[in-house]
Amino acid sequence: MAKTTGSTHTITSDINNLREILNDTKELSEYLNNPLVQLKVKHSIVKKVITPQVSEHTSKFLMLLIDRKRISFLGPITERYLELVYELANIKIIEVISATKINEEQQQLLINKLQVMTKSKEIKLIITLDPSLIGGFLIKTNSQIIDLTVKGQLRELAKHLDSVLEI
Repeated sequence: MAKTTGSTHTITSDINNLREILNDTKELSEYLNNPLVQLKVKHSIVKKVITPQVSEHTSKFLMLLIDRKRISFLGPITERYLELVYELANIKIIEVISATKINEEQQQLLINKLQVMTKSKEIKLIITLDPSLIGGFLIKTNSQIIDLTVKGQLRELAKHLDSVLEI
Protein backbone atom coordinates (compact mmCIF):
# COMPACT_ATOMS: atom_id res chain seq x y z
CA MET A 1 0.00 0.00 0.00
CA ALA A 2 2.83 2.39 0.85
CA LYS A 3 4.38 1.86 -2.56
CA THR A 4 1.11 2.22 -4.52
CA THR A 5 0.07 5.40 -2.69
CA GLY A 6 3.54 6.90 -2.94
CA SER A 7 3.80 7.27 0.82
CA THR A 8 6.71 4.90 1.40
CA HIS A 9 8.86 7.58 2.98
CA THR A 10 6.10 8.75 5.36
CA ILE A 11 5.08 5.26 6.44
CA THR A 12 8.72 4.19 6.88
CA SER A 13 9.23 7.20 9.14
CA ASP A 14 6.05 6.21 11.04
CA ILE A 15 7.30 2.63 11.45
CA ASN A 16 10.63 3.85 12.81
CA ASN A 17 8.79 6.16 15.23
CA LEU A 18 6.54 3.28 16.31
CA ARG A 19 9.56 1.09 17.02
CA GLU A 20 11.08 3.86 19.15
CA ILE A 21 7.84 4.45 21.06
CA LEU A 22 7.37 0.75 21.77
CA ASN A 23 11.03 0.25 22.73
CA ASP A 24 11.06 3.31 25.00
CA THR A 25 7.76 2.51 26.73
CA LYS A 26 7.64 -1.19 27.59
CA GLU A 27 4.45 -0.59 29.60
CA LEU A 28 2.60 0.53 26.47
CA SER A 29 3.84 -2.48 24.58
CA GLU A 30 2.79 -4.85 27.36
CA TYR A 31 -0.60 -3.13 27.66
CA LEU A 32 -1.34 -3.43 23.94
CA ASN A 33 -0.23 -7.07 23.95
CA ASN A 34 -2.39 -7.95 26.96
CA PRO A 35 -5.33 -10.07 25.75
CA LEU A 36 -7.38 -9.12 28.82
CA VAL A 37 -7.51 -5.43 27.86
CA GLN A 38 -10.68 -4.60 25.88
CA LEU A 39 -10.40 -3.55 22.25
CA LYS A 40 -12.13 -0.22 22.94
CA VAL A 41 -9.50 0.64 25.54
CA LYS A 42 -6.67 -0.30 23.14
CA HIS A 43 -8.26 1.89 20.44
CA SER A 44 -8.45 4.77 22.89
CA ILE A 45 -4.82 4.40 24.00
CA VAL A 46 -3.54 4.23 20.41
CA LYS A 47 -5.62 7.28 19.42
CA LYS A 48 -4.26 9.30 22.33
CA VAL A 49 -0.63 8.17 22.33
CA ILE A 50 0.34 7.03 18.83
CA THR A 51 -2.10 8.54 16.31
CA PRO A 52 -0.90 12.15 16.78
CA GLN A 53 2.63 11.03 15.87
CA VAL A 54 1.89 8.96 12.73
CA SER A 55 0.12 9.36 9.37
CA GLU A 56 -3.51 8.45 8.74
CA HIS A 57 -2.57 5.26 6.86
CA THR A 58 -0.44 4.02 9.74
CA SER A 59 -3.13 4.92 12.26
CA LYS A 60 -5.78 2.98 10.32
CA PHE A 61 -3.41 0.02 10.05
CA LEU A 62 -2.91 0.02 13.83
CA MET A 63 -6.67 0.10 14.38
CA LEU A 64 -7.04 -2.83 11.98
CA LEU A 65 -4.43 -4.80 13.93
CA ILE A 66 -6.33 -4.11 17.14
CA ASP A 67 -9.68 -5.09 15.60
CA ARG A 68 -8.24 -8.36 14.30
CA LYS A 69 -6.44 -9.01 17.60
CA ARG A 70 -3.04 -8.92 15.91
CA ILE A 71 -1.52 -5.89 17.67
CA SER A 72 0.83 -8.24 19.54
CA PHE A 73 2.55 -8.89 16.19
CA LEU A 74 3.41 -5.21 15.71
CA GLY A 75 7.12 -5.75 16.47
CA PRO A 76 7.67 -8.46 13.83
CA ILE A 77 5.43 -6.58 11.37
CA THR A 78 7.56 -3.43 11.67
CA GLU A 79 10.77 -5.45 11.24
CA ARG A 80 9.44 -7.18 8.13
CA TYR A 81 8.15 -3.90 6.68
CA LEU A 82 11.58 -2.31 7.05
CA GLU A 83 13.24 -5.36 5.45
CA LEU A 84 10.91 -5.04 2.44
CA VAL A 85 11.45 -1.29 2.12
CA TYR A 86 15.22 -1.70 2.33
CA GLU A 87 15.08 -4.49 -0.23
CA LEU A 88 13.01 -2.27 -2.52
CA ALA A 89 15.55 0.55 -2.17
CA ASN A 90 18.51 -1.88 -2.54
CA ILE A 91 19.63 -1.24 1.04
CA LYS A 92 21.19 -4.11 2.99
CA ILE A 93 20.94 -4.47 6.75
CA ILE A 94 24.11 -6.04 8.07
CA GLU A 95 24.77 -7.03 11.65
CA VAL A 96 28.32 -6.54 12.89
CA ILE A 97 29.34 -8.06 16.21
CA SER A 98 32.61 -6.59 17.44
CA ALA A 99 34.89 -7.22 20.38
CA THR A 100 35.56 -3.49 20.73
CA LYS A 101 33.86 -0.24 19.75
CA ILE A 102 34.10 0.57 16.03
CA ASN A 103 34.78 4.26 15.34
CA GLU A 104 33.18 6.29 12.54
CA GLU A 105 36.14 5.95 10.16
CA GLN A 106 36.23 2.16 10.60
CA GLN A 107 32.46 1.98 10.09
CA GLN A 108 32.74 3.92 6.83
CA LEU A 109 35.56 1.67 5.57
CA LEU A 110 33.48 -1.38 6.46
CA ILE A 111 30.41 0.06 4.73
CA ASN A 112 32.43 0.78 1.58
CA LYS A 113 33.79 -2.81 1.46
CA LEU A 114 30.34 -4.30 2.13
CA GLN A 115 28.75 -2.16 -0.60
CA VAL A 116 31.23 -3.58 -3.11
CA MET A 117 30.72 -7.15 -1.83
CA THR A 118 26.91 -7.01 -1.81
CA LYS A 119 26.46 -4.64 -4.78
CA SER A 120 24.08 -2.57 -2.64
CA LYS A 121 23.27 1.08 -2.98
CA GLU A 122 23.37 1.58 0.77
CA ILE A 123 24.37 -0.40 3.86
CA LYS A 124 22.75 -0.07 7.30
CA LEU A 125 24.98 -1.43 10.07
CA ILE A 126 23.64 -2.82 13.30
CA ILE A 127 26.63 -2.93 15.62
CA THR A 128 26.69 -4.90 18.86
CA LEU A 129 29.59 -5.42 21.23
CA ASP A 130 30.70 -8.85 22.47
CA PRO A 131 34.00 -8.81 24.41
CA SER A 132 34.07 -12.64 24.41
CA LEU A 133 35.20 -12.49 20.76
CA ILE A 134 38.63 -11.37 22.09
CA GLY A 135 39.30 -9.25 18.97
CA GLY A 136 38.03 -8.65 15.43
CA PHE A 137 34.41 -8.83 14.33
CA LEU A 138 31.69 -11.07 12.95
CA ILE A 139 29.56 -9.98 9.99
CA LYS A 140 26.05 -11.41 9.50
CA THR A 141 23.93 -10.72 6.44
CA ASN A 142 20.97 -12.84 5.33
CA SER A 143 22.35 -16.39 5.31
CA GLN A 144 26.03 -15.46 5.19
CA ILE A 145 28.38 -15.18 8.18
CA ILE A 146 31.93 -13.87 7.88
CA ASP A 147 33.97 -14.65 10.98
CA LEU A 148 36.99 -12.35 11.36
CA THR A 149 37.31 -12.77 15.12
CA VAL A 150 40.30 -13.92 17.14
CA LYS A 151 38.04 -16.44 18.84
CA GLY A 152 37.01 -17.86 15.43
CA GLN A 153 40.61 -18.02 14.25
CA LEU A 154 41.62 -19.84 17.45
CA ARG A 155 38.77 -22.29 16.93
CA GLU A 156 39.94 -22.96 13.34
CA LEU A 157 43.53 -23.43 14.54
CA ALA A 158 42.34 -25.91 17.18
CA LYS A 159 40.44 -27.89 14.52
CA HIS A 160 43.51 -27.92 12.30
CA LEU A 161 45.75 -29.07 15.16
CA ASP A 162 43.26 -31.81 16.10
CA SER A 163 43.23 -33.13 12.54
CA VAL A 164 47.06 -33.00 12.26
CA LEU A 165 47.59 -34.70 15.62
CA GLU A 166 45.19 -37.55 14.74
CA ILE A 167 47.36 -38.56 11.77
